[in-house]
Amino acid sequence: MKIWQAANGEIRRLLEGHVYDVNCCRFFPSGLVVLSGGMDAQLKIWSAEDASCVVTFKGHKGGILDTAMVDRGRNVLSCSRDGTARLWDCGQSSCLGTVADCGSPVNGIAVGTADSSLNLGSPESPPSEREVGTEGKMLLLAREDKKLQGVGLQSRQPVFLFMGSDAFNCCTFLSSTYILAGTQDGNIYQLDVRNTNAPIQVIHRSGAPVLSLLPYRDGFIASQGDGTCFIVQQDLDYVLDLTEADCDPVYKVASWEKEIYTCCRDGTVRRYQLSDL
Repeated sequence: MKIWQAANGEIRRLLEGHVYDVNCCRFFPSGLVVLSGGMDAQLKIWSAEDASCVVTFKGHKGGILDTAMVDRGRNVLSCSRDGTARLWDCGQSSCLGTVADCGSPVNGIAVGTADSSLNLGSPESPPSEREVGTEGKMLLLAREDKKLQGVGLQSRQPVFLFMGSDAFNCCTFLSSTYILAGTQDGNIYQLDVRNTNAPIQVIHRSGAPVLSLLPYRDGFIASQGDGTCFIVQQDLDYVLDLTEADCDPVYKVASWEKEIYTCCRDGTVRRYQLSDL
């Protein structure tokens, strides 16, 4: 993995230690620490200051496909091809438990504060004192078996199960009430967590896999396997396309203030600077 200086594209750090592909990485809120997951089934924490690997979590039986952060990051989450989502304690480098075991690869996860009217269930046994910030949170699981699942993070109890048109690749919270999830056949489902029987809307721009979803201002950014990347503003009134990627999949989108970054299979990280939308 590489850490770049965003302003000029200069490589600042090289993080070496994973075997095989690195599937996901993110900064902790401090900006000084990085969390990564790879096909070697390892979850690693790195110092961005000196590029050292300070913690390695082991326990998954298959490649790690996505991660999520609980609040400030004392606890983190991972999901894997082994069908599980796990909660980890960074301070003691230990696994606090399996939040979900789906029996099918979990391609993406997202954690968020759930609407107060939602029943998240109660834990079967008291949570560990090392578990911080899990109360009132729900974990979304984008599953390979065409299911989008919501689970109470502290209770580990299922909250909802929604059946989609194809494998779910990614998911995110728009608010405590509204969520998004994208499928392999190009559908983006918007759901209300209080009633997931039917989606609020289904957005379909092409049949290419939806690979990344990111809340952005009053809407969201989506990227797909045909190189398209677009910003949808509230109520679908306004769609802005981010061009350049050609036909290579855009795997991931990230934002920082008025800048959006995309990473593409062509090996390029692109930076887009947006004026006020």
